[in-house]
Amino acid sequence: MADNRRGILSGIAAYTMWGLFPLYWPLLKPAGPLEILAHRMMWSLAAVLVILVVRRNWGWLKTMRPRRIALLALAAVIITVNWGTYIYAVNNGHTIEAALGYFINPLVSVLLGVLVFRERLRAWQWAAIGISVVAVAILAADYGRLPWIALLLACSFGTYGLVKKFAATGSAESLTVETAVLFLPALGYTLFASHPTFTGHGSGHIALLVGAGVVTAIPLMLFNTAATRVPLTVIGMLQYLAPVLQFLIGLVVQHEAMPASRWVGFLLVWAALVILSVDGLRTARSKRRAVVRPEPVAEAA
Repeated sequence: MADNRRGILSGIAAYTMWGLFPLYWPLLKPAGPLEILAHRMMWSLAAVLVILVVRRNWGWLKTMRPRRIALLALAAVIITVNWGTYIYAVNNGHTIEAALGYFINPLVSVLLGVLVFRERLRAWQWAAIGISVVAVAILAADYGRLPWIALLLACSFGTYGLVKKFAATGSAESLTVETAVLFLPALGYTLFASHPTFTGHGSGHIALLVGAGVVTAIPLMLFNTAATRVPLTVIGMLQYLAPVLQFLIGLVVQHEAMPASRWVGFLLVWAALVILSVDGLRTARSKRRAVVRPEPVAEAA
C-alpha cells in the first residue's frame, strides 16, 4: 500500500507540474520560443546527466544498438516539434488550444493503435472518436481555421509515445539520448541567434533559462516513479490533470476568450474522453476478472 501511495502521489505531482508549465514559459520573455526551446534542450541534458550520475546508472549504454539510437533520434525530432509548438502557444495567447491538444491526445493514441498495431476498436471507442471529429469541426468553425496547435500537439505527442514504445528505453536514459542528439543544434542556435537574451537581462533571467532543464527532468522522474508502481488505468486517469490545469490557467489567469461555440467544442471533447475512459475501465475490469476466474475442474467419469 505504501508503494502504491507513493506511486499515486508521484503521478499527481508529475501531472501537476506539467499542468503548471503555462505559468513558467512566459517568465522567460523576452526570449522567443526558439531560444527557450534551445535552452530547454541543453539544460535538460545537463539535468538528466546529474540524475544519472547520482544513480550511478550507466549500464544502459551497452544496450544502445543502432536501431534503438535511430528510434530515439527520431523521438528527439518529434519532441522538438511538440515542445516548440507548446512554448509558442503558451507565450502567444493560445494556452487553451494547447490544453485541447492534450485532451485530444488519448484519442490520437487510440487511432495510432488501429493504424500501427491493427487493433480493433470497440463500439464505444468508435463513438468517442466520432464525437471528437464533430468537436474539431465545431472548433474549426469557431477559430475560423483548423485548431492546428491542438492537432499538432496531440499528433506529435502521440507519435512520440509510439516511437518510445518501440525504443523500449527508460525515461531518464531516453531523455539523455534525445537531448544529446539535440544539444549541438540547440547550442548553435543560442550562439548564433540574431538577438540572444541569455546575457544582458540579469541573473534571474539566466536562472530561469537554466531552470527549463530542471522543470523538464523532475516531472519526468516523478512520472517514471508512478508508472512503475500503479496500474496503467490509474495513470490514464491522472493524465487529464495536466490539461485541466492548463485550461484553467488559460481561462482564469491569462483570460483567453471562450465564446459559447468554443465551449460546445470542448464539452464534446470531454464527453468523448468520458466515454473512452469508462470503456477502458470496463475492459480492464473484465480482463482482470477473466484472469482471476478459476478454471472449471473436470469431474471424474
